[in-house]
Amino acid sequence: MSIQFFSKLSQNYIEILEDNEYYDTTIEVGKDPNIKIFRAHMIILCHRSSFLRRTLTSNKKNNDVLAHIKLSNISPETFQIILRYLYGGVFSLDGKDTLDIFKLLAAADELLLQELVDYLQKYLIENKIEWMEQHFELIHRTSFQSNNLSELQQFCTDFMAKSPEKIFKSLDFTSLSEKSLISLIKRDDLQMKEIEVWEHALKWGLAQNQTLISDPDTWTDDDFKMMENTLQSCLSLIRFFSLSPKEFLHKVSPYKKLLNHQLYKELLNSYMDPDIEPNDSNILFPRNLGISDNIESKIVNLNIISTISRWIDKVDYNSKFSYLRELYLPYKFELLLSGSRDGFSPKRFHELCDNKPNTITFIKVKETGEILGGHNASIWESSSGGWSQSYYNFIFSFKNKVEIKDSILSRIKNIDKALYHYEYYGPAFGCFDLRLSYRSDISKTNQFNSNICKQANYDKRIRDTEDKFYIEDYEQKVEYCGGGFEDDETPYLH
Repeated sequence: MSIQFFSKLSQNYIEILEDNEYYDTTIEVGKDPNIKIFRAHMIILCHRSSFLRRTLTSNKKNNDVLAHIKLSNISPETFQIILRYLYGGVFSLDGKDTLDIFKLLAAADELLLQELVDYLQKYLIENKIEWMEQHFELIHRTSFQSNNLSELQQFCTDFMAKSPEKIFKSLDFTSLSEKSLISLIKRDDLQMKEIEVWEHALKWGLAQNQTLISDPDTWTDDDFKMMENTLQSCLSLIRFFSLSPKEFLHKVSPYKKLLNHQLYKELLNSYMDPDIEPNDSNILFPRNLGISDNIESKIVNLNIISTISRWIDKVDYNSKFSYLRELYLPYKFELLLSGSRDGFSPKRFHELCDNKPNTITFIKVKETGEILGGHNASIWESSSGGWSQSYYNFIFSFKNKVEIKDSILSRIKNIDKALYHYEYYGPAFGCFDLRLSYRSDISKTNQFNSNICKQANYDKRIRDTEDKFYIEDYEQKVEYCGGGFEDDETPYLH
């Protein structure tokens, strides 16, 4: 068995640091008028810092001459703390203000002390968020000058994505490095309109090419080529299909020579003919604006919510590529029922969802991952059996959470049989078209066990099979604060 006496060892090594007799290295630290010479020991410095090893090796003359190096970017006060860490593994932030701590981090990064760098990054992120937001420009500039401050870089990118309006008012956006710009505009959760992302990318590109004037009508082919080379890593990250026709006409078409010819052709086609779908399977979905406020769901994402909202309000709902347009989120959806939380029984469905207008059902099918559902513009009821009318109901399906473009929308064709109400049924659209139900002769669990999807009263079939299916989860949601409904007509999700 071995016993480790690190505390005494650390104390002895700090005493070596304070001993002026056996040193073989001098380190000149700081700038006029704040310069200090430190005495140290090469063998310790070389084994504790790869930067100091490289610097001392290149500056060492012979065995009879002291090694001498200069560290002008670090203050003597900061280096004194670093030296105690190098010798004794002792490090304390007691009595240090946040700026001093940040200077320690910058010094540790310069000296390639990754252990200390990791500790200080974590400390600042966990304890000094408010200070870092107030001094964002310093944090951002310093972190992106280094390859070792990845956690601070991530903090900066997260903050910029969440609050871009704060950054663009306080930070010279055009001074961002290309790496920082790309890390920002590739984010799905960047809280900016796509047209603003495009305009800021152009502004950044112009700042890198100061011989260009802002009017593209004056540019030569060489000018366009120069700008294209500057923005080549950014162009593929701009979600051009999310733009409105007006934005495309006035803000993008003047710069068409910057874009790939095929991309521009497909963009132009998409605005001129809504039935022409882009061929490129790598086109990015719209950004998730306001993601925290619009949805609480384990089944669907904002792209699906946007698509369904278009169907509700009949906004571009026939367009094959409307899912690529900027997210349409006029409603907020409040969770009424979650199967995984509240259970899968007809009783719970009726307790939580009856008599609430404008509800939406989401069902995730076990094994296949399909998402089925429907919008009920009327209300659900618990009864011994009966039909009810609705003019605006529809049902739908998605292959999964990602493949939005393969969705199927099926609107009511027999308004007298839009819904079927029964105490042993959950949501039942057209009785057979989409129904969750319970049969006691199959199981005694009172759970949905006889679920069907078979076209009858809606205009399209939404599944390739009429086989019964089982539920992995389902949700009922309510829609409110809407653009398409009055205050007393806001839909719910069930």
